[in-house]
Amino acid sequence: MLKSLVSMLHDEEGATMVEYGVIVALIAAVCIAVVALIGGNINSAFTSVNSKL
Repeated sequence: MLKSLVSMLHDEEGATMVEYGVIVALIAAVCIAVVALIGGNINSAFTSVNSKL
């Protein structure tokens, strides 16, 4: 019982998955922020192209 508890404490597989999850969440947050910042500019560009067509 004690041996399995010690081996579970030294297992880093779960921590690695959590780290990957944090990295994915940060990448998603950056993507959302970029889209929010330049979304208005892109919308106005498409509107301008649409009106000229």
